[in-house]
Amino acid sequence: MAIIRVALDVPVDCLFDYLAPDASVADIGLRVCVPFGKRRTLGIILSVCADTAIPSNKLKQAERIYRDIPPLPPALLELFKFCNRYYHHPIGQVVMNSIPNRLRQFKLTIDQPSRAFAWVITDKGRLLDATDIPARSRAKRLLLTTLQDNGQIPPEAFKQMSAHNRKLLREFLALDWVTQMPLVPGLPTAQTEPPSPTPEQNAAIAAILADTGMFASWLLHGITGSGKTEVYLRVTAALLKQQRQVLLLVPEINLTPQLEARFKQRFPETAVVSLHSGLNDNERLQGWLLAQQGKAGIVLGTRLAVFTPLPELGLIVVDEEQDLSFKQQDGLRYSARDLAIYRAKQAGVPIILGSATPSLESYQHALAGHYRLLRLHSRAVSGATLPVIRCIDLRLTKAPEGLTEPLLTALQTALSQQQQSLVFINRRGYAPVLLCKSCGWVAACTRCSSRLVVHLHARQLRCHYCGHQQTVPAACPECGDPDILPFGQGTQRIEAALRSHFPAARILRVDRDSIRRKHAWQSVLDAVQNQQVDILVGTQLLAKGHDFPNLSLVCILNADASLYSTDFRAEEQLFAQLMQVAGRAGRADIPGTVLIQTEFPHHPLYQALSRQNYDSHARTLLRERQLTHFPPFAYQAVLRAEAIVIDSALAFLGKAAKIATACEQFGQIQLFDPVPAPMMRLKGRERAQLLVHAHSRKHLQEFLFDWQQRLHTLAAQKKVRWHLDIDPLML
Repeated sequence: MAIIRVALDVPVDCLFDYLAPDASVADIGLRVCVPFGKRRTLGIILSVCADTAIPSNKLKQAERIYRDIPPLPPALLELFKFCNRYYHHPIGQVVMNSIPNRLRQFKLTIDQPSRAFAWVITDKGRLLDATDIPARSRAKRLLLTTLQDNGQIPPEAFKQMSAHNRKLLREFLALDWVTQMPLVPGLPTAQTEPPSPTPEQNAAIAAILADTGMFASWLLHGITGSGKTEVYLRVTAALLKQQRQVLLLVPEINLTPQLEARFKQRFPETAVVSLHSGLNDNERLQGWLLAQQGKAGIVLGTRLAVFTPLPELGLIVVDEEQDLSFKQQDGLRYSARDLAIYRAKQAGVPIILGSATPSLESYQHALAGHYRLLRLHSRAVSGATLPVIRCIDLRLTKAPEGLTEPLLTALQTALSQQQQSLVFINRRGYAPVLLCKSCGWVAACTRCSSRLVVHLHARQLRCHYCGHQQTVPAACPECGDPDILPFGQGTQRIEAALRSHFPAARILRVDRDSIRRKHAWQSVLDAVQNQQVDILVGTQLLAKGHDFPNLSLVCILNADASLYSTDFRAEEQLFAQLMQVAGRAGRADIPGTVLIQTEFPHHPLYQALSRQNYDSHARTLLRERQLTHFPPFAYQAVLRAEAIVIDSALAFLGKAAKIATACEQFGQIQLFDPVPAPMMRLKGRERAQLLVHAHSRKHLQEFLFDWQQRLHTLAAQKKVRWHLDIDPLML
C-alpha cells in the first residue's frame, strides 16, 4: 500500500506520513485531506513511497486526494524545499502559505470569471451625424461623438459613467449603433504605437535577447526616466513569440495598475494577470490557475507572485530590485528578489534586475562580474534631462510650518507656469508628536515603543505600528495644562500650510490614509495625468515608478531624519529614496528642479545626490562596508525573540548564545551579544535580537542548521516566541 508524505501548515519542520491506497507518483503536488489530531486539514503531497518509519498501528489513512486541478509542478516543489533549507522555516508552512487561500479550503469551487465587455461602435453608428441628434440631448451627442472618436468605451470607463450615460449606451445598443465585445482576461481596449527605442535601449535589448535560452543575471542600471520598462516590453515581446511566459515582479501594489496598463496595450492578444494582496481570493485563484495552465503569457505581481507555477517560464523581471518591500518581514522571511534569481537559474532562463539605484549587493555582484551590467545614461523622452538638484540650508533659512521661503517661491513659480509640483514628506498624519510644554508629557503608545501621531481631521492619536487609536485629550493627562501642542510635520499639516499659502491651487494629498478606498489610487493617477492637480503632497507612495509629464518641481522635506539612524543600511536606503523621488521631475520636455530642505547641505550624501552620481556614492559605501566587514562582504542572520517582559527575551537569547558554542561551525562565525531591538516594544510584546555574522554563506548555513536543532530544545521557548531572519535588511 502506498505511503504519501504530506506538507501541513503546522510549525513543525517535517513531513507527515499517511496511508493512501490509490496514490501514485503522479499525485505528487496534489492537495490532500488528512486527519491531524482531532481535526481534518489540507496538505500537499510531496512524496509517494512504499515504506515508512511510523509504526503501522499509528499510521492514519488519508481521506481524499483532490484531482480537480493539476498538481504543483516539480520545479515549484523544489523551490519550496530550497526556501525550507535556506530560510530555516517549516516546510509545511512554506508550501501552504505560498498557494492561494482558496486552495487551502476543503470545498474548492472555481468560479468562472465575470465576462467584461467593451461597448464598440458599429458601422451604422460611425455613419451617423451627431448634429442630427436634437440639441437638447447634449449628453447623447457627446456620447456618440466620443464613440466615433475613440471607437469604444472600455469596461473601466463604463463603470465610472453616470447612470444616465449607461442608459444611453443601452439605447444605442437597441438601435444597433454599438455592440458589446467580450474581453478575454488581460485583453485591453486599445493599442498604442510603441515608441522607438533609444540607441542605449537597443543595445540593452540586443544583449539580453542574445542569451534568452540560458540563465543570466542582468543588472539594468538606468537613471530615472531612461526607459527601463521599454526594455522589459521589447524583451517580453520576443519571449512571447517563442510561446514562453514572463514573470514581472514589482515591490508595491500601487505600481501594478500603470505597468499592467502598459503591458496590456502592448500585447493585446496576450492574457496578462496580476497577483497581489489587493485581489480577493477568487480573483487571485483565477489568475494563479491561468498561469499554471500556461494561458497567462504575462504574470505581474508583488513578492508572493514569485511562487506562481509557470510551466513555460522564459523570463523573470524584478523592477526596482533594491526595494525593501521585496523582503517579507513575518512568517517565511524570504527575499523575492533572491528567490527570483534562484528560480531563473533553476529554469535556465534570464532574469533582469532593474533599478536607477541598485542595492549595494547587486551592484557589487555586477562589479565582480557575477551579474552582467547594462547601463542607460540618458532619459528616453527626446529633450528630457535630469533635474537640477539644490539644497536649502535650514541653518540659514527659517522654515515656519516646515516650508522655507525659497521653496514657497519655487512653488508659486510652477503654479504661474501651470506646471505641477510634488512636496515629498515621508510621514503621514498631521504631526508626529503631541507635547505638553509645562511638564514635558508626550503622547506615547501603550503597546509600542513609539509616539502617537496626531491626525487632526479625525481628532485622533494613532500608532502607525500597531493601529491603536484614541481621541486627542483636551488637556495634559499628567499636569492638566490645556495648552498641549502638536510638534513636527506630517502630510496633513503640510497640506494645510500649502492651502493657506496657495488658496487657489488644486492640492491633493497622497498617503495611506487618503487612498484606503477601493479605486482611490487609480483616481489619483488619473487626476494627475489629466492635470487636475497643481500640487501633490505625498509619501513614498509617489517616490518611484510613476511618470507625470507635467511635473517640474519636487520639494523634499525632513530628509535629515534618516541620517541619525543606527542601521548601517540607512544611508544607502535614503540615497535611493531621494534619487527616486527626484526622478519624478522633468521627465518630459519641461526642465525639472528638486529642492531639498536640510541642515547638512555639505553631507556627502547630498553632494552625491546633487551631482546625481550613483556610482561614486555606491563605491564609497562599498569601501566602508568592506572595511567594516558588513554585507555584501559578509553574511548575516538574526535570532529575534519576543516575550511579555524584555528580561525573558534576553534570557532566552543568552541561553541560545551559550548552546551555539557547541555547534561544529561556531569557530567560523561571529556571535554578537543579545540586545533589545531598536523598537523594543511592539504590539504589547518586548523584543530582543542576537546577530550572527560570517564571512562565508556556506559556514553560516551549516551553523544555523545545527543551531536551530538545539534551539528547539530550550525550555524557555514556551514563554518566548522566536524566529530566525536570514539576510536581514533591518536591524
